[in-house]
Amino acid sequence: MKRKYLLMALMVAAALFAKGQSKMLTLKDCIDTALANNFTVKQRELQANAAGIDYKQAKDNLLPSSQSTYNYSINNGRTIDPFTNGYITQQLKSSGADVSASIPIFNGFQLRNTIRQNEQAFAGARMEWQQRKDELTLQVILAYLQVLSTQDAITLATQQAAVTKQQAERIDIVGQEGATAPSNVSDLKGQYAGEQINLISAENNYQSSVLSLTMLMQVPYTEDLQFSRTGLLEEIKTFDKMPEEIYSLALQKLAAVKAADLRVSSSVMAVKAAKGAYYPSVSLFGGASTNYSSAAMLNSFVSSADVQTGAYVQYNGTNLPVLARQDTYKSTPINYGSQFNNNISYGFGVSMRIPLFNALRVRNAVKMAKNDELSSRLVADNIRLQLRQNIDQAYININATSKRYLALQEQAAAYAESFRIATLRFDNGVINSPEYLIAKNNLDRVNGNLIIAKYEYMLRKKILEFYMGMLN
Repeated sequence: MKRKYLLMALMVAAALFAKGQSKMLTLKDCIDTALANNFTVKQRELQANAAGIDYKQAKDNLLPSSQSTYNYSINNGRTIDPFTNGYITQQLKSSGADVSASIPIFNGFQLRNTIRQNEQAFAGARMEWQQRKDELTLQVILAYLQVLSTQDAITLATQQAAVTKQQAERIDIVGQEGATAPSNVSDLKGQYAGEQINLISAENNYQSSVLSLTMLMQVPYTEDLQFSRTGLLEEIKTFDKMPEEIYSLALQKLAAVKAADLRVSSSVMAVKAAKGAYYPSVSLFGGASTNYSSAAMLNSFVSSADVQTGAYVQYNGTNLPVLARQDTYKSTPINYGSQFNNNISYGFGVSMRIPLFNALRVRNAVKMAKNDELSSRLVADNIRLQLRQNIDQAYININATSKRYLALQEQAAAYAESFRIATLRFDNGVINSPEYLIAKNNLDRVNGNLIIAKYEYMLRKKILEFYMGMLN
């Protein structure tokens, strides 16, 4: 998934932001680029990966554990010969190796519950990653709609200024002929200048909205970006789903709710794992060891002879020497490999660890785990409460917006007719410029409000779709 987003980002960045090159951006382009570049999304992905590693390690803890050691040393002076286990006074070279293994048989189900705890934590981390992607997707959609809204505002401001410019040029000619009052000419020129200022403000708002969008995408801002409107314009009407239905869908699909519930499940398993430390633990163990000593010798028989012992016996008044049989041996060092092969020993058994008293660490660990469980439940309950409140507020807002838009449409139609009549009367000199400008400003204001209401409706609808898990 990470590689996919990165590839998308590179493709979009290469095509869209090359110098001197214009590109039509779609909403999907913006979302894909933002997901690929966003720091928090990447950070949540790494956190999910870390939780996955913890989960795998929890399962791997069921496997046997083994270790081996090897040593080689040189000692001078009085030391213990590992071959004979006796004291010697000479230079001694010794070596040893051992290998051991153990496998848990029972430990109060700590391993099993820890596996479940980490499994739920891993799933929760993935949901939090998805939650951040969903939130970023919504932010990009809202920023994209804001860009389109400011584009419409520029179009409206341009049209308004064009109408006023045409009327100002006409009235200027009439004024030069002395057929109208000078105030009519100055009023129209002042109106045109004000609408030029409005156009500048609209263009600045557009640039600011594009900048906000590129900041979410984390790409450089350029002035030549264009934005597609395909599939974004919708009919404005009363939202057809009730808050209860929206809330029910949100509980089923919203990643934030799922993540909170998985954190609760993980904390429940953590309590069970902590309680497991109260029980005895049983394990099987086994091992093998061997050693080497440079003092170890192999004695080979060479010959035997009778030698005087220095003692005598008397026989018939004569001292006869006592003889003893003495064997002669040749000592040769036993080589390294032979000693390692000959000195191997094995052992295995069962061990049981029974907890008696450990400064109340287990009891306090259980209390801490229970406290974490209560905290996670509190967070989950609060998320549900805020979610319901936000849905209720969003539902009220979208219906109010749709009603306001329909009312503005009626007002716009009425003001359009008023302006048409005022234009005819002004062109024929029946009314002066203030009356004409009042009619024009009324129409301009309601048209601007129509744009605001239209995009506000779409923004609020996207928020409700986000709650229902319908953004993707």
